[in-house]
Amino acid sequence: MTSGPNVDAFVEFERVQKSYDGESLVVKDLNLSIGKGEFLTMLGPSGSGKTTCLMMLAGFETATHGEIRLNGRGINNIPPHKRGIGMVFQNYALFPHMSVNENLAFPLQVRGLSKSETESKVKRALDMVQMGAFGNRRPAQLSGGQQQRIAVARALVFDPELVLMDEPLGALDKQLREQMQYEIKHIHENLGVTVVYVTHDQSEALTMSDRIAVFNDGVIQQLADPETLYERPDNSFCAQFIGENNKLGGKVIAIDGDTATVEFDDGATCKALACNCEGVGERSLLSIRPERVKIESSQTPDSVSARVLELIYLGDHIRCRMDVHGHNGFIVKVPNSAGHAQMNVGETVNLTWEREDCRALDVI
Repeated sequence: MTSGPNVDAFVEFERVQKSYDGESLVVKDLNLSIGKGEFLTMLGPSGSGKTTCLMMLAGFETATHGEIRLNGRGINNIPPHKRGIGMVFQNYALFPHMSVNENLAFPLQVRGLSKSETESKVKRALDMVQMGAFGNRRPAQLSGGQQQRIAVARALVFDPELVLMDEPLGALDKQLREQMQYEIKHIHENLGVTVVYVTHDQSEALTMSDRIAVFNDGVIQQLADPETLYERPDNSFCAQFIGENNKLGGKVIAIDGDTATVEFDDGATCKALACNCEGVGERSLLSIRPERVKIESSQTPDSVSARVLELIYLGDHIRCRMDVHGHNGFIVKVPNSAGHAQMNVGETVNLTWEREDCRALDVI
């Protein structure tokens, strides 16, 4: 899945490839257009090509083939320091011998700004990340979260039109990471700057992005807004990588319009939305989100029988692991609210879901 070159795009990758050894491609024929002011996240596992794409855009890696354009201008041969791009790294990359003010002033001084203009921009950038009182401290005197705020401020201080962020929150603890997600999102909304963000954290991508490009094996598997990506994954890889997902394997025995009938190995059948299955007689993986499964008190023509294997109390919901037609890792999330179903380990229950929430996909 790619987004082809676009005359209105601010960032464009056109048929971009990258190989480090001249044989295997880390990035394979990438076509991607990113709009001005967009927050686009490159999401994928380690080795999927997402960071290589970011490094090529920054100028720290050179494309083996194809062209990268910024605001309509080819930048393949422009060195990193002349691209006018702000960068935020996971390790902060702050100068330890400089104060916070000096760290932020540095990119302005190399651009030849006056002292008064530099001071004004530094103050504005620090206020933007709520660090105005920390200008005279050294990085070693700051917490990890504070250092990350300074790194973000330094990337924004010279008013770049494009900011690249490479796993910027990876070193922070969970609570601080979630807080910083919202702060970066709000800064983006307030400034309207274009952001290209790299992460392997799916919840981070869902929280912050306008669109997400899911990478695997050097190829974009799906490019979509967070809701579409979660609700309507194009293939099994995206379904498994984004959010928690149940998968049930079986054989397609009929396709009627957009409805596929899939037979499990024990002979039971289930109807699903035919999204990316090969055809009648072929194997398919059914994809169902745990929160979309309902537990019914009585059996219906469309219900699926399941045996309760494990119940885990998680506060706002009960996590139920079940055996469904020989698949013993099937998860159902039952809200912890008045009137929720009472179950015991070992008993048999009836599960139902909307056909649209059960997608017949390819076999990985």
